[in-house]
Amino acid sequence: MARRGAADGGRGGGRGRERRGEREPVSAPVDGGLAELIPDRERPGGWTLLIDGAPQSHVDLDDPAHLSFAYQRRLGHVIDLAAPPQQPLHVVHLGGGALTLARYAAATRPRSTQQVVEIDAALVQLVRSALPPDPQARIRVRTADAREGLGRLPEGWADLVIADVFGGARTPAHLTSAEFLAEVRRVLRPGGRYAANLADGPPLAHLRGQVATAAAVFPELALAADPVVWRGRRFGNAVLLASDLPLPVAEFTRRVAGDPHPGRVEHGRALLDFTGGATVVTDASAKPSPAPPPSVFEQP
Repeated sequence: MARRGAADGGRGGGRGRERRGEREPVSAPVDGGLAELIPDRERPGGWTLLIDGAPQSHVDLDDPAHLSFAYQRRLGHVIDLAAPPQQPLHVVHLGGGALTLARYAAATRPRSTQQVVEIDAALVQLVRSALPPDPQARIRVRTADAREGLGRLPEGWADLVIADVFGGARTPAHLTSAEFLAEVRRVLRPGGRYAANLADGPPLAHLRGQVATAAAVFPELALAADPVVWRGRRFGNAVLLASDLPLPVAEFTRRVAGDPHPGRVEHGRALLDFTGGATVVTDASAKPSPAPPPSVFEQP
């Protein structure tokens, strides 16, 4: 889920529908609501995926290494820093969307093996039909609940687990708990990394709770967000990064600060202080992430 302003910048098949040389929007009912694929007028291969009007992701079929949304760029930095350049990775994507990050990893790290877990079978079918991924990419899509699909993976399989799961613009409760993160850590190899796209607004209670919960499972954390989100002035996205070994915080910070929409990274004591004594979320106490205000999806 992303704010419509966070980017720089009928049912069909193939690479979207075209008439008189112009691409037309593609729409179809999916399990999560009405999915729309809107052509990017500035990028000939670009499309934005919306579900019930909420922007989910942007993909460029001609240039899969292009990441438009700010949170996607930050997750792209995570992929870039997960291993030396070009080294293949084992990646788990919880939440499929338009397969943007899976396409990115396939383009920047050829021969990577990737498992996408997406609960919405109709959405998977629409994306595969209208925005087909490179057939040479090793991207396997499993239709299942994110936590259920994660539970089927072997221990220590993944170099990287990326969570970007939203239903009705909210992260489901069972993907916010310490028990869920313990399952993530089981699937990660030693030194592997977990990255999550989180969304919250004032007073940032959900975000503080998620950091406190991650700190109970992983010894190393970093969190990237826009300065206005950090200050609790606006609802927006934050990218959480966690591992059992030290993170490349300095380089991650440099890259996030250099983005077209610069962000700020906190880690260590400052990040733990940010939690303000928030309690660890468990399966028994878990709640979905807060619903974004309608203004989040209005054009700026």
